[in-house]
Amino acid sequence: MRFTLALLATTFCVPALAAEPDATAPGTMLPDVVVTATRVPTPVEDIPAGVSIIDRKTIETNDYETLSQALSAIPGVHVSPAGGPGGQASVFIRGTDSNHVLVLRDGMPLNDASDSSGAFNFGVDTLADVERIEVIRGPMAALYGSGAIGGVINLISRRGTEQGVHITGDLAGGYPAAIRGSVLASGVEGPIDFALSAESQSQRGADSVPQRMSIYTGTPEGFRDRVATLNLGYTPVDGTRLSLFLRARQSLFGFNELGYPTYDTANSSGEADSLMGRVGVTSKLFNGSYETGLFVGRLQDDRHYNEPLDPNDPNQAQVDDRYHTYRTDVQWNNTVHLNDFFQSSVLSASALTFGYEHIDDTAKIRVSNAYFGVPFAEGANASMTTDAAYTGLQTTLWQRLTLTGQLRQDWVGPNAPTTWRIGAVYDASELDTHFKLAYGTAFRAPSLFDRFGVDSYGYVGNPNLKPERAQGWEAGFTTALPARGIPDFVSFGATYFNQQIEDLITTVFTPIDTAINIGSAHIQGVETEVMLRPVRWATLRASWTFTDAVNADTNSALLRRPQNAATLNATITPLPGLSIAPELIYTGAFQDYLYDNNSYGIGYGATQHGLIANLTVTYDVTPRVQLYANGRNLFDSHFEPVNGYQTPGPTALAGVRIRL
Repeated sequence: MRFTLALLATTFCVPALAAEPDATAPGTMLPDVVVTATRVPTPVEDIPAGVSIIDRKTIETNDYETLSQALSAIPGVHVSPAGGPGGQASVFIRGTDSNHVLVLRDGMPLNDASDSSGAFNFGVDTLADVERIEVIRGPMAALYGSGAIGGVINLISRRGTEQGVHITGDLAGGYPAAIRGSVLASGVEGPIDFALSAESQSQRGADSVPQRMSIYTGTPEGFRDRVATLNLGYTPVDGTRLSLFLRARQSLFGFNELGYPTYDTANSSGEADSLMGRVGVTSKLFNGSYETGLFVGRLQDDRHYNEPLDPNDPNQAQVDDRYHTYRTDVQWNNTVHLNDFFQSSVLSASALTFGYEHIDDTAKIRVSNAYFGVPFAEGANASMTTDAAYTGLQTTLWQRLTLTGQLRQDWVGPNAPTTWRIGAVYDASELDTHFKLAYGTAFRAPSLFDRFGVDSYGYVGNPNLKPERAQGWEAGFTTALPARGIPDFVSFGATYFNQQIEDLITTVFTPIDTAINIGSAHIQGVETEVMLRPVRWATLRASWTFTDAVNADTNSALLRRPQNAATLNATITPLPGLSIAPELIYTGAFQDYLYDNNSYGIGYGATQHGLIANLTVTYDVTPRVQLYANGRNLFDSHFEPVNGYQTPGPTALAGVRIRL
């Protein structure tokens, strides 16, 4: 009944546009084409999926510092951080699990093979070396394989695009005790393009334990990071580019493990290091009719969590956890532009894609903890190989109907899942509206810990696990209406999504403690958004997402999936060079494991809703010098995105960007 009412509200009130052009990221004008959604450069309005783009201008206009901040205002995307930067942050797309979100860097998968569920930690990465972020919602395993059940997030790196050498610097400081700086040297010199960036920041942070809880001490959890990135290209002949990408990151942070009985210790620290290297070659042959690319990448992630014994801790907890991931990724990607080989009055923009991917993952896990003087050990040292072949076809009929289809065959360890996706977008130009419909299947392979992990309490991994399986569909529309000489005076739309996930991996005692495929989930909802340009110097956006995510076996709500979420943001430029970007993020109540004010765990129940207010102001003093200031959580909300972990209090930051 609640869902029916929500759908009716969407149909008749239409506070819309969540899955299509321009309005999905605050302050952003979407580029004309997106590649991640279909592997073919495609106009956003012709993509049968939920698409959001956060470009470099949006990142700077809103002064997004971390990946989790940038994603927090995307419809259908819920960010669930346990603490400030450095803490574990999960992202749920359309109500699916966080390990159902596949994260890419320039198309290479980044999800952590040493994580017990194979999830990506969204709480660590910063954005100084990111040009734009493409978020694709819906099952995408037919394009990218394991983990792409809820969607795909592709981090596209900055690279040199302008002739000559260009230097950009950014320096800022703020309250409480925060400083950051970054520098980017980029450009094009003859056949060479380059982008070299370096970033460093340090912040005092805040205590993530809620002030309402009796164990609150106010002890801050700091964060420091250093990131260096090189993106180098060499074009010996027109249409062919050799590339080298190198990235190194070190992050140091504090964290909280509440324990039972709960206790707020001050001596927990973590470190997350990452090294990534990738070489490749792309070439356009036969006058660009055939494009091919070969890439070989290597990724190493190392995490260490340490908590020495605190004599005052009633848990007598000691933590020494180490996680190491090694990944080799080989990709061969191809596109054939079919219309270059035949002329047709019916078919246009036709393209065939095909390719191959090989992934070799190794995870080494060593957990050595103690509680109440009793040791606990957990570990895994295992490898897994994935091979996959894919193909896809895209075309437009009569300049009206864009059709896409993808098929992928994976071989993951002992399993061989096949996934596919089809979609259609109809351009009803008489109504200034695009209608879309899509259906797809997806899977998530068991993690290496699921299959081969052990612990001292009796857990033994199950090498015979099957992949988690999903199937889902979506239907929606977007409309852009002109008025007062503004072509997109108002844009609105809505998308209904419905997904069934089966064979979810759950740990049970049968008769040993192990993982089996037993769970299932049903998720449905509506994404809506409206964008209004009442004058040329102001853009207003409002979005609302309704999500009904339940355990299909028990009909109970899935944890940390709010039924209602909304955002309201604007980009206002009342004077040349002056930009004002306010942002409101509302999160409705959701199910979670609850802690009372006396710091005792009291079981599962509904949390309180929350509202976070942010504001960023930028001013171009000259075309080369920009001043900016931002405030986050301006109203000092005590909202707990994870029960027992409070949103950091108000922060302020001011800085300068210089472009030479």
